[in-house]
Amino acid sequence: MSGISLIYISFDRFPAPKGAATHIAAFADALGVEFGDVELVTLPGREGFSLPKMRGVRHFELPAQGANIITRAMAFRAELGRWWGKRRANIVHVRSIYEGYPLAKRKADVCDYFVYEVNGLPSIELKYHYPEVDEDDELVHKLRRQEQVCLDAADLVITVSEVNAACLQSRGVSSDKIRVIPNGVDTDLFRWRKPQITDGNPLKVLYTGTMTRWQGVHQAIEALQLYRRDFAAELVLAGPCRPHERKALHRTIDRLDMARYVKLHDPMGQRELVELIHDSDTVLAPLPPNDRNLEQGCCPLKVIEAMAAGTPLIASDMPVVSALARNEAEALLVRPGSAKAIKDGLLRLRESPALGQSLSQRARSRVEKQFTWVHATARLLDSYRGLLD
Repeated sequence: MSGISLIYISFDRFPAPKGAATHIAAFADALGVEFGDVELVTLPGREGFSLPKMRGVRHFELPAQGANIITRAMAFRAELGRWWGKRRANIVHVRSIYEGYPLAKRKADVCDYFVYEVNGLPSIELKYHYPEVDEDDELVHKLRRQEQVCLDAADLVITVSEVNAACLQSRGVSSDKIRVIPNGVDTDLFRWRKPQITDGNPLKVLYTGTMTRWQGVHQAIEALQLYRRDFAAELVLAGPCRPHERKALHRTIDRLDMARYVKLHDPMGQRELVELIHDSDTVLAPLPPNDRNLEQGCCPLKVIEAMAAGTPLIASDMPVVSALARNEAEALLVRPGSAKAIKDGLLRLRESPALGQSLSQRARSRVEKQFTWVHATARLLDSYRGLLD
């Protein structure tokens, strides 16, 4: 579908090891193939990570200097305004209010169609990164107002789960303009490998992704300590970790005397990540029960990647997870927020290798049928065609 000008903007570092960067690359490539000329605007990428191949995409990096996310967002908006100049696009596609709000206010001047991809809402999520925000009612009110401006201006709202969609409908967004597109995985890269838990060796447990309390990392450490009362085990935590979160993790590790059995791994590329998953006996996705996971919703990429790679998964039993994996079919789903429940899941996998084999095979099959980037980008392009038609 040539002749369509499209600008895709994200207030995210790109390329980077986070799931957001994987998502951006898949969507930008699909849009570039479809439309032939996509301008992708992001924050500068993380050092050591190469720009992925994206056909029909021109990538622009804009700096965002500042002491916190608000000052960085304001700096990015200023840089975006300078970069924008006199541009006008058929479609502007944004991933957050940080880049989207000033464009939504000027929608008639900057584009024909405004696409808002809602992966998270700052009014809900920001307090998990900056706890002091939770007491700043004025800031939260401003964030909600800017979210609403973007939602009202959007001709198409893309989100990642039915839980997200229900949250947006509660904010007054018509179901007619919401499209649910779950995350995906590259099944060629995340190839399947038969799991093997060997008696006599310490159980290798893995958590991947952002290391924050709202991801349940501390429950993973507590579960390790409980499991080690009976059997040997070690835990690898791999992913981005802010300095204050790293300090909190070390406090938990020291309190539980787990320093010899917990290893923190720096963020890594996807190929390294696949090898780490394959080298593990089980992967944890211990999402706790909070408004970010239960009310706003999400689509945890770590769940889909573990399922694709074939390493048995233990995850929290909540709607955003059960939409991807059924209990005792593709994963063991356990009580959210409970270290004991995670420990019991580890014991089940140890006691029943056949269960792990079954979970692995069914998980891979489910991913191949529903949760590849091919499926996700096909839904994206269908949504765009519906918008343009």
